[in-house]
Amino acid sequence: MTDDAATPETPTAHVLADADAALGAVVDVVRALPDDAVGHASPLPGWTRGHVLSHLAGVAAALARQAEYAARGETVAPYDGGQAGRAAAIEAGAGRTAAEHADALVAARERLAAAWPEPGHPLWDAPIAYRDGVLTDALLAWWREARIHAVDATAGLGGLSLGYDTWDPAFCAHLRDFLAVRLPDAWRGGDGGLELVGDPRDVAAWLAGREPAGEVSATRDGNPVSLPEMAPWPSSTTPEPTSGA
Repeated sequence: MTDDAATPETPTAHVLADADAALGAVVDVVRALPDDAVGHASPLPGWTRGHVLSHLAGVAAALARQAEYAARGETVAPYDGGQAGRAAAIEAGAGRTAAEHADALVAARERLAAAWPEPGHPLWDAPIAYRDGVLTDALLAWWREARIHAVDATAGLGGLSLGYDTWDPAFCAHLRDFLAVRLPDAWRGGDGGLELVGDPRDVAAWLAGREPAGEVSATRDGNPVSLPEMAPWPSSTTPEPTSGA
C-alpha cells in the first residue's frame, strides 16, 4: 500500500517483520526437537504437531504464490486442487522428521521473503484470489497464521513453547478486529454495555478458538454475564478450519 500501512494502525514493515520473527522462532524450536515429538498431539483436534507444521509450510507457500502471481498481474487459487489438495498436502507432509519440517519451513520463509514487495509498494493493492482481496490481505492472513500456529505447533514443549506472550499489542488488536465477526452483533464495539474482559492476549486467543492462558470473562455495564457463543471462523474463498487459512 502506498501509505505503508497494512492496517490503519500497523505499518506493513511491522507486520512483515513480526510474521517473519514468528516463523523463525518456530524453526528454532523444531530444530531442537527429537523426531518422536513431531507425532505428538497438537491442540487442534485430529492434528499432530507434524500436521500443524505441514500446514504452516503449506499456507506460507499458498500465500507466497498470491504475491508471485500478483507481481505478474495474474491471480491464482491459493492451493492446487482446492481444499482437497490442501488437505492432501498437509497429510503428506505431516510425517516428516523434525529436520525435514525445519527445512520445509526455512524454504517457505525464503520464498515469502522473495515474494513480498517492499513496504509502500503499489503491489500491495493488487487483486488476489485469496478472499477476493488484495495482496495486503494475504500478508495479514500470513501474520495470523504464523503467530497463531507458532503457539499451536510448540504447545506442550515446556521451555521451548511459544506462548501468547509472543503476541504483541498490534497483533492482538488486529486479531480482535478480524475475529469480531465471530461475536453476536450486540457484542461488537461494546454495544449495549457488553464487554469482553481479560488480558488482550487472552481475549485474542479466546476469539481464535484457543484456550487462553488467563481468564476471559464478560460483563454488561460492569456486571458479570456469560460469555457469548461464537460463530465459525470468518469465511473465505478457501474455507478455513478453526486454525485459519
